[in-house]
Amino acid sequence: MSSLSIPEEAAGRAQDGQATVAARRGKKVQWQLWFILVFVLGPLVVYPLSRLAMLSVTGPHGFTLHAFTAFFGNPETRGVIGTTLGILFASASLASLLGVALASMLFFRPFPGAKLVTRFLELFVAFPSFLVAFTLIFLYGSQGSVSIGLQRLFLLDTPPLDFLFGIGGVILAEVVFYAPFVVRPTLASYAMLDMRLVEAAKSLGAGGWMVATKVVLPLAWPGIAAGTILCFLLTLNEFGILLVLGSAHLITLPIAIYSAATVDLDLPTAAAGSVVMLLMSLSLYALYRRLQRR
Repeated sequence: MSSLSIPEEAAGRAQDGQATVAARRGKKVQWQLWFILVFVLGPLVVYPLSRLAMLSVTGPHGFTLHAFTAFFGNPETRGVIGTTLGILFASASLASLLGVALASMLFFRPFPGAKLVTRFLELFVAFPSFLVAFTLIFLYGSQGSVSIGLQRLFLLDTPPLDFLFGIGGVILAEVVFYAPFVVRPTLASYAMLDMRLVEAAKSLGAGGWMVATKVVLPLAWPGIAAGTILCFLLTLNEFGILLVLGSAHLITLPIAIYSAATVDLDLPTAAAGSVVMLLMSLSLYALYRRLQRR
């Protein structure tokens, strides 16, 4: 055996050893994934969702679509879906515009305390949504401090602010609460910008509006769009603000599902509505993930 074959054999054995280690590591990862799927995601996510779907298509005599027929055949369902979509687009659109404006100001026009404001907005995301509703009641409700102050200042007989318990209050609360969810993705997209392009556009005579619309927005659009879709997704699933500020005439899809399950005790119809809402949420989430990957 020549001396040249010994290093080749050693290299072959090393490669075989590496392949064996990689195969063992791959099997270990597969077992970990199966463990998570069976013992964590299975009982906590997969089983409840599958039972929900089965409940929506199961009747006393087996498979049936009666729950979906009853849900969509209800004359009030069209109004509920219309109210839900109206509040969704109004709240999420305004929250997205406000979030992009705040992020633009914090990034391109920093001021003393801008970092503190950014940290506060990040902390604000951790607050429960119903706390925002109660805060607005204490400030702008008919007996809130701002309303009472205006009443005493202008010597009015009744408090001038009385709009919170209705669609106006719900939209205001959702805009205040969900705007910070747009700020962070927008700031992250701004941080990826090549500022030399912005400076070059300014040096060529482009104004602030042209720089924003022709340079910044096209480059940062994926991050802004991802934050906007996330805002729409969270606003669609909002329940706490609606429960606190929504009036008896302001019935949205989450409230209708809650009423069907707890008040009417009509679990199949509630399950059908939940499946419809789940499909809407998953569609928005799929769009969010696609934009986030960009």
